[in-house]
Amino acid sequence: MSAVSDRLPVFPWDKLEPYKKKAAAHPDGVVDLSVGTPVDPVPDLIQKALVDAADSPGYPTVWGTPALRDAITGWTERRLGARGVTHRHVLPIVGSKELVAWLPTQLGLGPGDRVAFPRLAYPTYEVGARLARADHEVYDDPTDLDPAGLKLLWLNSPSNPTGEVLPKEELRRIVAWARAHGVLVFSDECYVELGWDADPVSVLHPDVNGGSFDGLVAVHSLSKRSNLAGYRAAFLAGDPAVLGPLLEIRKHGGMMTSAPTQAAVAAALGDDAHVHVQRERYAARRALLREALLGHGFRIEHSEASLYLWATRDEPCWDTVAHLAERGILVAPGDFYGPAGERHVRVALTVTDERVAAAVRRL
Repeated sequence: MSAVSDRLPVFPWDKLEPYKKKAAAHPDGVVDLSVGTPVDPVPDLIQKALVDAADSPGYPTVWGTPALRDAITGWTERRLGARGVTHRHVLPIVGSKELVAWLPTQLGLGPGDRVAFPRLAYPTYEVGARLARADHEVYDDPTDLDPAGLKLLWLNSPSNPTGEVLPKEELRRIVAWARAHGVLVFSDECYVELGWDADPVSVLHPDVNGGSFDGLVAVHSLSKRSNLAGYRAAFLAGDPAVLGPLLEIRKHGGMMTSAPTQAAVAAALGDDAHVHVQRERYAARRALLREALLGHGFRIEHSEASLYLWATRDEPCWDTVAHLAERGILVAPGDFYGPAGERHVRVALTVTDERVAAAVRRL
């Protein structure tokens, strides 16, 4: 077991514990803007669907119920502008992090194969490569990479942590390059419905992929848009030639979403109203925190989408973390997402209105 765990970096959030204790000592309590875990209620119609499906004594299927697959295909066409999505083009997964961490292994990658992801990125892309013993590298522009041996290219728009959105033209250029070199593209689009100063576009849109899903898979999650982080609810959509083998592997591995969760996801994807309500909550919190950070001497970069503000005081990120912890505010240091983030912090919008007001007062 140690041989596997030794491949992995130190779990980043453990390094934040001393600052969390410092922030928690504030007389008015901690304002935790670090992890980005949803705090608002699960919408009633989703809870009802979960409860109605609670009497599910049999094993669920990995591919999901037909109702769930219908909901996914309908949502991708309605919300992402995808065309021609069938059941063969979709696959439920047990939360997006599980997929990211184990995808290189499930694709059969190993020593000598390369996985690439953005220079500032969700740490689990690297973890997935390490678990498979594959090589990994970062990029500013993926088309500058050497395509030889490059087996998996991660895109992430809107970005975690920066909130940067790749324009449609840029996505089209990258997809064309990847196809020309036979590179598989997985696009992490978990924040696609949370654009503020930009309108995120999916690789599933025909303006990006030319009407073909060949070599493309998009990753989507309900954690943020529907407050379902506790449900572990996500799905893939894209190339059936990729999803078919993944389905078979996941059947053997028992990677199945629970039956009540499948019913809840179908209900969530069929309703857009609750997403609009949640967006308004986040928009209001974003405006207040952004103004307070700017007034406190921060500069906000990118952050045109997602649930974070990418902020800097032009100092080492851990100095910023300590400065805010003294005020009872906990944020994530930018170097969690790569050395390029060493002078930034990521500020999450996922706290209650009362805690936002507390942070604003302290700033």
